[in-house]
Amino acid sequence: MDSTSPAQTLTELPPRHLVGRDREREVLARLLAAATGGAGGVLVIHGEPGVGKTALLESTIEEERRFGVLRTVGVEGEMELPYAALQQLCSPILDRSARLPDPQREALTVAFGLSSGEAPNPFLVGLAVLGLLSEAAEERPLLCVVDDAQWLDRASARALAFVSRRLLADKIAFVFAAREMSDALAGFPELHVRPLGRRDARALLMSVLPARLDEPVLDRIVLETRGNPLALLELPRGLTPTELAGGFGLPAAVALSASIEESFTRRLARLPGDARRSFTPAAP
Repeated sequence: MDSTSPAQTLTELPPRHLVGRDREREVLARLLAAATGGAGGVLVIHGEPGVGKTALLESTIEEERRFGVLRTVGVEGEMELPYAALQQLCSPILDRSARLPDPQREALTVAFGLSSGEAPNPFLVGLAVLGLLSEAAEERPLLCVVDDAQWLDRASARALAFVSRRLLADKIAFVFAAREMSDALAGFPELHVRPLGRRDARALLMSVLPARLDEPVLDRIVLETRGNPLALLELPRGLTPTELAGGFGLPAAVALSASIEESFTRRLARLPGDARRSFTPAAP
């Protein structure tokens, strides 16, 4: 996750080069090409933490400037809040809700806390969201990005799946990114993003190293990170040149995520006191 607002398109973000992701980018390009032609579709990108799912989303949006972009992010702390993620996705186009049929508009405004009433019918909420997106897509093709989908609240997950199953002649593409396939997303086309192979992992690692390393050390680091892009990018930043020269030497029992967390902890400890304290409220 980042601080980018839901409505902000990634054409506003700095360009990034992805190493070893040509196959994945081609799959995404085909999805968007079909949507541009009026054949709406959906794709679920899944893979382990740090494998580069979000980077793929950002790179795709950056390159596809023909599309309007709506995005939402699942938040673990909001999983018990019905329709929290759906409201984030739809907020930039809520002004179009006045054109919806009355039952759909009322269900949507109650779901999003804009009016009071009994719990809305999920079917009407789904139809309302589909109507909003379809109207927005009449102006330009629409890309809906759902990151960290494993943390979607249940009501949003059901509504988004409902809409995704009904993309027929609309110029709409849905792309979900999740750590693993869930029941709500089962049956949709999927793309498993795997760790980088040795050659690509070495290329990514060398792009962030402060100095050249011996070949055996490079291979050892790639092996110890298992080709995980986030680990390859972050772990070197938390180690001294001396430590790098010997490889990470991580015990086999230490989880990769724990190693990355340790790297961030070391980097945080080097900040001045005031700067370090400013990060404390955001800590889990």
